Amino acid sequence: MKILFVHNSFPAQFQPLARALAGDSGVAMAAIGAPNARAMKGVRLIRYRMPESDVSGTHPFARRFDMECRRAEQVLYALSTLKTSGFSPDVILAHPGWGETLPLRTVFPDARILLYCEFFYGAEGRDMGFDPEFPEGGLDGGIALQLKNATTLLALSDADRGVSPTPWQRSTFPRHFQRMIEVVHEGIDVGEVAPRREAGFALPDGRVLRPGDPVITFVARNLEPLRGYHAFMRTLPSILERLPMAQVLIVGGHGTSYGVKPPNGRTWKAMFLDEVAGRIDLSRVHFTGRPHRVRHLSALHVSAAHVYLTYPFVLSWSLIEAMGAGCAIVASDTAPLHDVIDGSNGILVPFFDTEALADRVVDVVSKPRRHAEMRRRARELVADRYDGARVCVPQMRRLIEGMMC
Repeated sequence: MKILFVHNSFPAQFQPLARALAGDSGVAMAAIGAPNARAMKGVRLIRYRMPESDVSGTHPFARRFDMECRRAEQVLYALSTLKTSGFSPDVILAHPGWGETLPLRTVFPDARILLYCEFFYGAEGRDMGFDPEFPEGGLDGGIALQLKNATTLLALSDADRGVSPTPWQRSTFPRHFQRMIEVVHEGIDVGEVAPRREAGFALPDGRVLRPGDPVITFVARNLEPLRGYHAFMRTLPSILERLPMAQVLIVGGHGTSYGVKPPNGRTWKAMFLDEVAGRIDLSRVHFTGRPHRVRHLSALHVSAAHVYLTYPFVLSWSLIEAMGAGCAIVASDTAPLHDVIDGSNGILVPFFDTEALADRVVDVVSKPRRHAEMRRRARELVADRYDGARVCVPQMRRLIEGMMC
């Protein structure tokens, strides 16, 4: 079987599957990605050139689609190179979010296309308009939001099947497409994230935090409102006052992955740190930067309470990994969390209720024995449903094999 992966930042969500298939002599793999795509053993990678980005002459509603078409043109060249070399895939796994899927059916008309259906934008029940502090929308915003789905809709019309990582994420897609979308998470390495009694997290001053210490963790790709950074920072004055020995580890970059950008060229990190800086002991709050694998896992392994907040949007890998690490989870009571947190394996609080969030974090850190069973159940759920090697990759392989029948 020949499999082609198409993802601008390959391997991304396809990594567990590609890694597992690399040892299968009956499978040949290729991938197409942007310049930041990473090579993997057993996968032939073709990186396309990023297109020119000046779309100032395009109507504002069409600028995103313009950029996606320009990217699709570069992908077309990469696909042509692959086809000329003699590689014709039986199955294509592709993410539709950046226009890369537009030329797939034209170049490889006989291939089965499996679409990674991560999220479908909408004006209700999702991230748009969720947070009144950062209003988005109006008529123009609503139209622009609909147009974000243009290439995804075209990709769905070409696809044979789709796959979403969670039930709620599948539910964001139009109902008539949901029938073709299976729910299969890509999975995590459960052994890699497993609790470590000997774990330690070294602070800049030489102190080393250990499991059992009063450590509060917060992880996001970037520190921004969509992932609840502002809500978390506003809890810190209360938490640190009530837990005088607590240390806070905040893992995340300074950029914006999703949602609105901060005003005046600032960063969300700086804005909300400045808001509370005069009311907290900054020597107890540690920003570690963008998630680095070893440091990220070390933070989870010493965590006494892990806070995860999100608008109704894509569920983060970091939450699944925190649960797999046996963290005590305190999370936002928003739709994506309902797929994984049921009250026995974590605690849900209203996204905007910072007092309730502080109360729950203080309770979890102060009473570790009371929440030991919650930690165990969090890890148990991840082992049962999100173990990449044992559960998720076999599910994905069965889905792919079924498409070939």
